[in-house]
Amino acid sequence: MSLFITCPVEDVERSTAFYTALGWAPRPEMSGPGAACFVVTGDQHVMLVSREQYTAVGATEELVGAPGAPSPVTVSFDLESREAVDDLVTRADAAGGRVGDTDEYPFMYQRQFDDPDGYHWSPFSMTTDADVPMAS
Repeated sequence: MSLFITCPVEDVERSTAFYTALGWAPRPEMSGPGAACFVVTGDQHVMLVSREQYTAVGATEELVGAPGAPSPVTVSFDLESREAVDDLVTRADAAGGRVGDTDEYPFMYQRQFDDPDGYHWSPFSMTTDADVPMAS
């Protein structure tokens, strides 16, 4: 199954620069004027489209959103290690993202960031059983 998360954005060029800085691979064959597609991993993608294009394909104004408005959705995904989580969040921060909380649980390490359009991303790394301290 392929997954495409479509996000209407204020400025496709600015958003393209942000997601390129994250290290996500562009899909030029699925991009064009008013849209940019990136591979997050495998068959999981984020599709950035201008607000005008998003509205033209049937979205209502309430679904389009705006920068500064909290994202009604959090996109969470696992990475191979806490270092990979920290690296991605550091790149998001350097590219102009807003970095949020860090959460540590016995079973998971999680960070948060918002892109320039306010979309909320939450990469995490699951702790292996060997990493969890044994209760005494």
